[in-house]
Amino acid sequence: MAAEQTRGAQQVVSPQFMKPGGSRTFSIEYVGKISGIPADAKTLRVWLPVPRDSTVQAIRDLNFHARPRLTTEIKYGNKIAYWEIENPGAAHEVTMRFVCERKEIVMDLSKLQTDGKSSAEFLAFLTPDKLVLVDDEIRRMAAEITTGRRTTLEKARAIYDHVLTRMTYDKNHAGWGLGSTRHACDVGKGNCTDFHALFNSLCRAEGIASGFEIGLYLPYEKNSAEPLGGYHCWAFFLVPGKSWVPVDCSEADRFPRRKEFFFGGHTPNRVTLSTGRDIILEPRQEGEPLNYFLTPYAEADGKPVKTEKTWSFRDL
Repeated sequence: MAAEQTRGAQQVVSPQFMKPGGSRTFSIEYVGKISGIPADAKTLRVWLPVPRDSTVQAIRDLNFHARPRLTTEIKYGNKIAYWEIENPGAAHEVTMRFVCERKEIVMDLSKLQTDGKSSAEFLAFLTPDKLVLVDDEIRRMAAEITTGRRTTLEKARAIYDHVLTRMTYDKNHAGWGLGSTRHACDVGKGNCTDFHALFNSLCRAEGIASGFEIGLYLPYEKNSAEPLGGYHCWAFFLVPGKSWVPVDCSEADRFPRRKEFFFGGHTPNRVTLSTGRDIILEPRQEGEPLNYFLTPYAEADGKPVKTEKTWSFRDL
């Protein structure tokens, strides 16, 4: 079976196309805070993203403040912790702890210069999302960007270079952070979600499967005293018949000297919490699909309520 078919909707990095790299092991404590619960609320439902194992991430010692129901959503296979709390009061907290061993990804691009046999899998990574557009404008743009390129790797590199030329990492404006292709095209700046929405759109317009992961992002240096990075997202594209290939467009913009690394490379100071956009949870929420799944989502008697997260880490 081809490497990219082995894990359903996951973006699997095939070890046979990776160069040796480092790794990082750390413990995480993640606290989800739910507030604004109506005083007369009868039932609070809470969904929390749970990290899962992959070829580049191993999770152990996973535990919670109270035993959840562990579920899996159908579109991407994201793992979810779910609670129903009766008579919850005005506020509530949920806590998750785990240890993550994360590999540095350094792809051997020389082995990916030709495509293997394509498959009909991964429709979710080929079609538009609500904010990740694939319209006539994006198709024209993608065709122009990839003119003269024949292989998936060549086309993806041209798209990567275009995103870095067009976008600037800048959060000092309204509308950043939604992961909107339209915002990226119109404004030309944003954060990681906006960079990678544009990358995903242009790849998909060229028939290249491309997706999105989001999670926690540690300081680059181990045991660093610098503030936590909050969250980060990154992208992949699929070389048919071979492997998913990582890119990190926004980090390449922030650190131009590492531009070459971040096409085919991911640093190990991260943990994936979920994959994809427009998430329908399991069990299904009453509200709209989630733009992305990073912070806990909660509903009191079927109505969304405010949630936020805090987290801390320790290198092991």
